[in-house]
Amino acid sequence: MKDVVCKIINKSGNNLPSYQTKGSSAVDLYAHLSNPLILEPGHIKLISTGIHISIPMGFEAQVRPRSGLALKKGITVLNSPGTIDSDYRGEVGVILVNYSSKNFKICNGDRIAQLVLSRYEKISWDQVDTLDDTIRGDGGFGSTG
Repeated sequence: MKDVVCKIINKSGNNLPSYQTKGSSAVDLYAHLSNPLILEPGHIKLISTGIHISIPMGFEAQVRPRSGLALKKGITVLNSPGTIDSDYRGEVGVILVNYSSKNFKICNGDRIAQLVLSRYEKISWDQVDTLDDTIRGDGGFGSTG
């Protein structure tokens, strides 16, 4: 498998986003903080990573929760997956929410989320008056059991 090259500016002083195992599909993102912060129960905060990335056209980066933080601490990415478009050049931020009943301390360099690079296709709309029939039809939101 050939790697896709993405340019990165790292203003954090932390490690570059990295794969933790050979089979990992996502790189870890690290908090970039001058001081530790507390994420209180039910609260939402935008956490800085200190990185700016350039993603090739035809790709997006998806910010996703870390499963261990979600299971063990009740911390997750609120807009999961968060999309970073190929033309965005600002700092990568992570919107974290605390669903637990305890304060959660975040320190500089803590692994706070994952980033996956994903290929996508563009949509070209063909406006019509009717759509083809299917067995499911317009059944949604739990209609399949």
